[in-house]
Amino acid sequence: MGRMFQVLGFWTLAMALMFLAGELYIPAILFFVQTALFIILGLLNLTEKTYMYLFAAYMFIAFCGMVWYATFMMDVPAAHAPTH
Repeated sequence: MGRMFQVLGFWTLAMALMFLAGELYIPAILFFVQTALFIILGLLNLTEKTYMYLFAAYMFIAFCGMVWYATFMMDVPAAHAPTH
């Protein structure tokens, strides 16, 4: 199971490098941090149950973050903005 966290680290590294190539520095930093976290967790050799709990917590935080960003931080397009 620790190997799967290392695989997640590989894919987040790939995403971070693509963000970096596109000059999107904030998401690149976010994905570099996730890469380091996944690689470190993958090397700890924890139990499978612990890895499942960690992944569930990661997914919960990620989904809450996406919903929060989409709800409160994204701009409303002009075509859909309410008119007064």
